[in-house]
Amino acid sequence: MMDWTDRHCRFFLRGFSPHTLLYTEMITAAAITRGDASRLLAYAPEEHPLALQLGGSDPRELAAAARIGEQAGYDEINLNCGCPSDRVASGAFGACLMLEPARVAECVAAMSAAVRIPVTVKMRIGVLSGTRGELAGALARFDERDFQALREFVRLSQQAGSRAAIVHARKAVLGGLSPKDNREVPPLHYEVVRRLKSCFPALPVILNGGLRTAEAVLEALGWCDGVMLGREAYHRPMLLWQMHEALYPQEPLAPRRALLERMACYAEQRLAEGHSLSSITRHMLGLCTGEPGAREYRRVLSEGARQSGADAGLIRRVAAAVVHPGEPDASAA
Repeated sequence: MMDWTDRHCRFFLRGFSPHTLLYTEMITAAAITRGDASRLLAYAPEEHPLALQLGGSDPRELAAAARIGEQAGYDEINLNCGCPSDRVASGAFGACLMLEPARVAECVAAMSAAVRIPVTVKMRIGVLSGTRGELAGALARFDERDFQALREFVRLSQQAGSRAAIVHARKAVLGGLSPKDNREVPPLHYEVVRRLKSCFPALPVILNGGLRTAEAVLEALGWCDGVMLGREAYHRPMLLWQMHEALYPQEPLAPRRALLERMACYAEQRLAEGHSLSSITRHMLGLCTGEPGAREYRRVLSEGARQSGADAGLIRRVAAAVVHPGEPDASAA
Protein backbone atom coordinates (compact mmCIF):
# COMPACT_ATOMS: atom_id res chain seq x y z
CA MET A 1 0.00 0.00 0.00
CA MET A 2 2.58 2.53 -1.15
CA ASP A 3 1.64 6.11 -0.21
CA TRP A 4 -1.15 4.78 2.01
CA THR A 5 -0.02 2.94 5.14
CA ASP A 6 2.40 5.57 6.42
CA ARG A 7 2.98 6.21 10.11
CA HIS A 8 -0.11 8.44 10.49
CA CYS A 9 -2.36 5.82 8.90
CA ARG A 10 -0.96 3.06 11.09
CA PHE A 11 -1.42 5.06 14.29
CA PHE A 12 -5.04 5.72 13.33
CA LEU A 13 -5.76 2.06 12.51
CA ARG A 14 -4.14 0.84 15.70
CA GLY A 15 -7.01 2.41 17.64
CA PHE A 16 -9.43 -0.05 16.02
CA SER A 17 -7.44 -3.20 16.66
CA PRO A 18 -4.89 -3.51 19.48
CA HIS A 19 -3.60 -6.92 18.36
CA THR A 20 -3.43 -6.64 14.56
CA LEU A 21 0.03 -6.81 12.99
CA LEU A 22 0.40 -3.57 11.03
CA TYR A 23 2.61 -3.25 7.95
CA THR A 24 4.48 -0.27 6.60
CA GLU A 25 3.99 0.73 3.01
CA MET A 26 6.57 -0.98 0.84
CA ILE A 27 9.92 0.80 1.20
CA THR A 28 12.79 -0.04 -1.10
CA ALA A 29 15.90 -1.46 0.50
CA ALA A 30 17.96 1.08 -1.43
CA ALA A 31 16.00 3.98 0.05
CA ILE A 32 16.78 2.72 3.54
CA THR A 33 20.46 1.93 3.00
CA ARG A 34 21.25 5.01 0.92
CA GLY A 35 18.64 7.52 2.06
CA ASP A 36 17.16 9.01 5.22
CA ALA A 37 16.40 5.80 7.11
CA SER A 38 15.46 7.58 10.32
CA ARG A 39 12.70 9.48 8.51
CA LEU A 40 11.50 6.52 6.46
CA LEU A 41 11.35 4.18 9.45
CA ALA A 42 9.93 6.61 12.03
CA TYR A 43 6.89 5.36 13.93
CA ALA A 44 5.09 5.78 17.23
CA PRO A 45 5.61 3.09 19.89
CA GLU A 46 1.85 2.50 19.97
CA GLU A 47 2.02 1.05 16.45
CA HIS A 48 3.51 -2.26 17.65
CA PRO A 49 3.26 -5.03 16.61
CA LEU A 50 4.69 -3.62 13.39
CA ALA A 51 6.24 -5.17 10.28
CA LEU A 52 8.60 -3.45 7.86
CA GLN A 53 7.77 -4.32 4.26
CA LEU A 54 10.75 -4.15 1.92
CA GLY A 55 11.08 -4.01 -1.83
CA GLY A 56 14.25 -5.10 -3.56
CA SER A 57 16.09 -7.94 -5.25
CA ASP A 58 19.69 -7.59 -4.11
CA PRO A 59 20.38 -9.98 -1.21
CA ARG A 60 23.11 -7.87 0.38
CA GLU A 61 21.11 -4.66 0.19
CA LEU A 62 17.99 -6.34 1.55
CA ALA A 63 20.01 -7.85 4.39
CA ALA A 64 21.43 -4.44 5.25
CA ALA A 65 17.97 -2.84 5.17
CA ALA A 66 16.52 -5.65 7.29
CA ARG A 67 19.26 -5.13 9.86
CA ILE A 68 18.51 -1.41 10.01
CA GLY A 69 14.81 -2.23 10.42
CA GLU A 70 15.51 -4.58 13.29
CA GLN A 71 17.70 -1.97 14.97
CA ALA A 72 14.83 0.52 14.57
CA GLY A 73 12.61 -1.82 16.57
CA TYR A 74 10.41 -3.45 13.96
CA ASP A 75 8.87 -6.83 14.85
CA GLU A 76 9.00 -8.47 11.41
CA ILE A 77 10.66 -7.97 8.04
CA ASN A 78 8.49 -8.73 5.00
CA LEU A 79 9.72 -9.09 1.43
CA ASN A 80 7.14 -7.91 -1.11
CA CYS A 81 6.86 -10.29 -4.06
CA GLY A 82 3.26 -9.39 -4.83
CA CYS A 83 3.04 -5.77 -5.97
CA PRO A 84 2.40 -5.67 -9.76
CA SER A 85 2.70 -1.92 -10.44
CA ASP A 86 4.87 -0.82 -13.36
CA ARG A 87 7.20 1.31 -11.24
CA VAL A 88 7.83 -1.68 -8.98
CA ALA A 89 8.44 -4.12 -11.82
CA SER A 90 10.83 -1.68 -13.50
CA GLY A 91 12.94 -1.78 -10.36
CA ALA A 92 13.17 -5.60 -10.43
CA PHE A 93 11.12 -6.15 -7.31
CA GLY A 94 7.53 -6.88 -6.42
CA ALA A 95 5.49 -9.53 -8.25
CA CYS A 96 8.06 -10.00 -11.02
CA LEU A 97 10.28 -11.72 -8.45
CA MET A 98 7.92 -14.68 -8.44
CA LEU A 99 9.47 -15.54 -11.80
CA GLU A 100 12.84 -15.90 -10.02
CA PRO A 101 12.23 -18.19 -7.03
CA ALA A 102 15.93 -18.98 -6.59
CA ARG A 103 16.75 -15.27 -6.33
CA VAL A 104 13.96 -14.78 -3.80
CA ALA A 105 15.32 -17.67 -1.75
CA GLU A 106 18.76 -16.08 -1.81
CA CYS A 107 17.27 -12.77 -0.63
CA VAL A 108 15.31 -14.46 2.16
CA ALA A 109 18.37 -16.40 3.30
CA ALA A 110 20.47 -13.23 3.45
CA MET A 111 17.79 -11.34 5.39
CA SER A 112 17.20 -14.23 7.79
CA ALA A 113 20.92 -14.46 8.51
CA ALA A 114 21.07 -10.73 9.20
CA VAL A 115 18.26 -10.46 11.77
CA ARG A 116 16.74 -12.33 14.70
CA ILE A 117 13.15 -11.25 14.04
CA PRO A 118 10.89 -13.17 11.61
CA VAL A 119 11.33 -12.73 7.86
CA THR A 120 8.22 -13.36 5.76
CA VAL A 121 7.26 -13.20 2.07
CA LYS A 122 4.17 -11.68 0.46
CA MET A 123 3.22 -13.10 -2.94
CA ARG A 124 0.55 -13.68 -5.57
CA ILE A 125 -0.58 -17.15 -6.65
CA GLY A 126 1.10 -16.59 -10.00
CA VAL A 127 2.39 -14.03 -12.49
CA LEU A 128 1.57 -13.37 -16.14
CA SER A 129 2.86 -10.88 -18.70
CA GLY A 130 0.80 -9.40 -21.52
CA THR A 131 -2.33 -7.41 -22.25
CA ARG A 132 -5.75 -8.12 -20.83
CA GLY A 133 -7.00 -9.39 -24.17
CA GLU A 134 -4.03 -11.67 -24.72
CA LEU A 135 -4.33 -13.20 -21.27
CA ALA A 136 -8.09 -13.62 -20.95
CA GLY A 137 -7.94 -17.40 -20.82
CA ALA A 138 -4.80 -17.62 -18.71
CA LEU A 139 -6.23 -15.17 -16.18
CA ALA A 140 -9.23 -17.36 -15.48
CA ARG A 141 -7.31 -20.63 -15.50
CA PHE A 142 -5.27 -22.04 -12.63
CA ASP A 143 -3.98 -25.49 -13.50
CA GLU A 144 -1.69 -28.04 -11.91
CA ARG A 145 1.38 -26.52 -13.52
CA ASP A 146 0.50 -23.16 -11.93
CA PHE A 147 0.08 -24.78 -8.54
CA GLN A 148 3.37 -26.63 -8.70
CA ALA A 149 5.18 -23.38 -9.54
CA LEU A 150 3.55 -21.68 -6.55
CA ARG A 151 4.33 -24.62 -4.29
CA GLU A 152 7.98 -24.58 -5.35
CA PHE A 153 8.21 -20.83 -4.77
CA VAL A 154 6.88 -21.28 -1.23
CA ARG A 155 9.08 -24.34 -0.59
CA LEU A 156 12.26 -22.50 -1.55
CA SER A 157 11.28 -19.43 0.47
CA GLN A 158 10.52 -21.51 3.54
CA GLN A 159 13.72 -23.48 3.15
CA ALA A 160 15.63 -20.18 2.99
CA GLY A 161 14.12 -18.99 6.26
CA SER A 162 10.72 -17.42 5.54
CA ARG A 163 8.49 -17.80 8.59
CA ALA A 164 5.17 -17.23 6.79
CA ALA A 165 3.61 -17.09 3.33
CA ILE A 166 1.22 -14.17 2.80
CA VAL A 167 -0.72 -15.01 -0.34
CA HIS A 168 -2.89 -12.70 -2.43
CA ALA A 169 -5.23 -15.24 -4.01
CA ARG A 170 -5.06 -13.71 -7.50
CA LYS A 171 -2.58 -13.88 -10.32
CA ALA A 172 -0.68 -10.68 -11.08
CA VAL A 173 -0.39 -9.28 -14.59
CA LEU A 174 2.78 -7.39 -15.40
CA GLY A 175 2.46 -4.61 -17.94
CA GLY A 176 -1.09 -5.37 -19.06
CA LEU A 177 -3.27 -4.19 -16.18
CA SER A 178 -3.31 -1.13 -13.97
CA PRO A 179 -2.70 -1.66 -10.24
CA LYS A 180 -6.46 -1.20 -9.67
CA ASP A 181 -7.36 -3.79 -12.31
CA ASN A 182 -4.75 -6.15 -10.86
CA ARG A 183 -6.77 -6.07 -7.64
CA GLU A 184 -10.08 -6.76 -9.36
CA VAL A 185 -9.81 -8.41 -12.78
CA PRO A 186 -7.88 -11.65 -12.08
CA PRO A 187 -10.34 -13.99 -10.33
CA LEU A 188 -9.83 -14.98 -6.73
CA HIS A 189 -8.76 -18.56 -6.03
CA TYR A 190 -9.13 -19.11 -2.30
CA GLU A 191 -9.12 -22.85 -2.95
CA VAL A 192 -5.54 -22.56 -4.19
CA VAL A 193 -4.40 -20.95 -0.94
CA ARG A 194 -6.32 -23.56 1.02
CA ARG A 195 -4.58 -26.34 -0.88
CA LEU A 196 -1.24 -24.60 -0.38
CA LYS A 197 -1.85 -24.61 3.37
CA SER A 198 -2.42 -28.36 3.28
CA CYS A 199 0.99 -28.75 1.61
CA PHE A 200 2.75 -26.71 4.31
CA PRO A 201 0.96 -27.54 7.58
CA ALA A 202 3.77 -26.15 9.75
CA LEU A 203 4.11 -22.88 7.83
CA PRO A 204 1.74 -20.04 8.71
CA VAL A 205 -0.25 -19.20 5.56
CA ILE A 206 -1.99 -15.82 5.52
CA LEU A 207 -4.82 -15.15 3.07
CA ASN A 208 -5.08 -11.81 1.27
CA GLY A 209 -7.44 -10.45 -1.39
CA GLY A 210 -11.13 -9.68 -1.73
CA LEU A 211 -12.14 -10.05 1.92
CA ARG A 212 -14.69 -7.34 2.70
CA THR A 213 -16.80 -8.49 5.64
CA ALA A 214 -16.20 -9.76 9.15
CA GLU A 215 -18.13 -12.91 8.20
CA ALA A 216 -15.78 -13.63 5.28
CA VAL A 217 -12.72 -13.07 7.44
CA LEU A 218 -13.98 -15.35 10.20
CA GLU A 219 -14.81 -18.07 7.67
CA ALA A 220 -11.28 -17.89 6.25
CA LEU A 221 -9.76 -18.06 9.71
CA GLY A 222 -11.36 -21.48 10.01
CA TRP A 223 -8.73 -22.92 7.65
CA CYS A 224 -5.86 -20.44 7.29
CA ASP A 225 -3.54 -19.01 9.92
CA GLY A 226 -4.39 -15.38 9.40
CA VAL A 227 -5.91 -12.80 7.09
CA MET A 228 -4.34 -9.67 5.63
CA LEU A 229 -6.66 -6.74 4.93
CA GLY A 230 -5.61 -3.77 2.79
CA ARG A 231 -7.81 -1.19 1.14
CA GLU A 232 -10.99 -2.48 2.74
CA ALA A 233 -9.59 -1.74 6.19
CA TYR A 234 -8.28 1.62 4.99
CA HIS A 235 -11.58 2.77 3.52
CA ARG A 236 -13.72 1.12 6.21
CA PRO A 237 -11.67 0.88 9.41
CA MET A 238 -14.71 -0.15 11.42
CA LEU A 239 -14.15 -3.59 9.85
CA LEU A 240 -11.09 -3.89 12.09
CA TRP A 241 -13.29 -2.89 15.02
CA GLN A 242 -15.80 -5.60 14.11
CA MET A 243 -13.03 -8.19 13.89
CA HIS A 244 -11.67 -7.17 17.28
CA GLU A 245 -15.13 -7.49 18.83
CA ALA A 246 -15.54 -10.96 17.30
CA LEU A 247 -12.10 -12.26 18.29
CA TYR A 248 -11.60 -10.45 21.60
CA PRO A 249 -15.08 -9.93 23.08
CA GLN A 250 -13.56 -9.60 26.56
CA GLU A 251 -11.61 -6.48 25.47
CA PRO A 252 -14.08 -3.68 24.62
CA LEU A 253 -12.74 -0.77 22.60
CA ALA A 254 -13.12 2.90 23.41
CA PRO A 255 -15.95 4.79 21.65
CA ARG A 256 -15.20 6.59 18.42
CA ARG A 257 -15.16 9.97 20.10
CA ALA A 258 -12.28 8.71 22.24
CA LEU A 259 -10.48 7.42 19.15
CA LEU A 260 -10.75 10.85 17.58
CA GLU A 261 -9.49 12.52 20.76
CA ARG A 262 -6.55 10.11 20.58
CA MET A 263 -5.91 11.32 17.03
CA ALA A 264 -6.19 14.96 18.10
CA CYS A 265 -3.48 14.44 20.73
CA TYR A 266 -1.37 12.61 18.15
CA ALA A 267 -1.84 15.43 15.65
CA GLU A 268 -0.67 17.99 18.20
CA GLN A 269 2.59 16.08 18.61
CA ARG A 270 3.17 15.65 14.88
CA LEU A 271 2.26 19.26 14.05
CA ALA A 272 4.89 20.39 16.53
CA GLU A 273 7.39 18.33 14.53
CA GLY A 274 6.44 20.00 11.25
CA HIS A 275 3.90 17.56 9.81
CA SER A 276 0.77 18.98 8.18
CA LEU A 277 -2.70 18.28 9.52
CA SER A 278 -3.91 17.10 6.11
CA SER A 279 -1.18 14.42 6.00
CA ILE A 280 -2.82 12.94 9.10
CA THR A 281 -6.53 13.49 8.49
CA ARG A 282 -6.43 12.11 4.92
CA HIS A 283 -6.23 8.65 6.46
CA MET A 284 -9.26 9.23 8.71
CA LEU A 285 -11.92 9.86 6.06
CA GLY A 286 -13.34 6.33 6.12
CA LEU A 287 -14.37 6.35 9.78
CA CYS A 288 -18.10 6.81 9.12
CA THR A 289 -18.35 5.04 5.75
CA GLY A 290 -21.88 3.78 5.10
CA GLU A 291 -23.45 5.79 7.91
CA PRO A 292 -25.67 8.89 7.94
CA GLY A 293 -23.49 12.00 7.95
CA ALA A 294 -20.46 10.28 6.42
CA ARG A 295 -20.23 12.69 3.50
CA GLU A 296 -20.35 15.75 5.75
CA TYR A 297 -17.76 14.21 8.07
CA ARG A 298 -15.40 13.69 5.13
CA ARG A 299 -16.04 17.16 3.74
CA VAL A 300 -15.43 19.01 6.99
CA LEU A 301 -12.31 17.02 7.82
CA SER A 302 -10.85 17.17 4.32
CA GLU A 303 -11.55 20.84 3.58
CA GLY A 304 -10.78 22.04 7.09
CA ALA A 305 -7.39 20.32 7.21
CA ARG A 306 -6.23 22.19 4.12
CA GLN A 307 -7.03 25.63 5.50
CA SER A 308 -4.22 27.88 6.69
CA GLY A 309 -3.61 27.50 10.40
CA ALA A 310 -5.59 24.26 10.72
CA ASP A 311 -4.80 22.45 13.95
CA ALA A 312 -5.92 19.50 16.06
CA GLY A 313 -8.99 21.43 17.15
CA LEU A 314 -10.58 20.45 13.83
CA ILE A 315 -10.50 16.79 14.83
CA ARG A 316 -12.08 17.63 18.18
CA ARG A 317 -14.87 19.59 16.49
CA VAL A 318 -15.58 16.70 14.17
CA ALA A 319 -15.50 14.28 17.10
CA ALA A 320 -18.39 16.12 18.75
CA ALA A 321 -20.67 14.70 16.03
CA VAL A 322 -19.34 11.14 16.05
CA VAL A 323 -20.53 8.50 18.49
CA HIS A 324 -19.83 4.84 19.09
CA PRO A 325 -22.24 2.54 17.22
CA GLY A 326 -24.99 1.50 19.60
CA GLU A 327 -25.07 4.68 21.67
CA PRO A 328 -28.50 6.36 21.91
CA ASP A 329 -27.54 9.24 19.57
CA ALA A 330 -25.80 7.09 16.95
CA SER A 331 -27.86 8.75 14.24
CA ALA A 332 -25.95 11.98 14.95
CA ALA A 333 -22.89 10.52 13.24
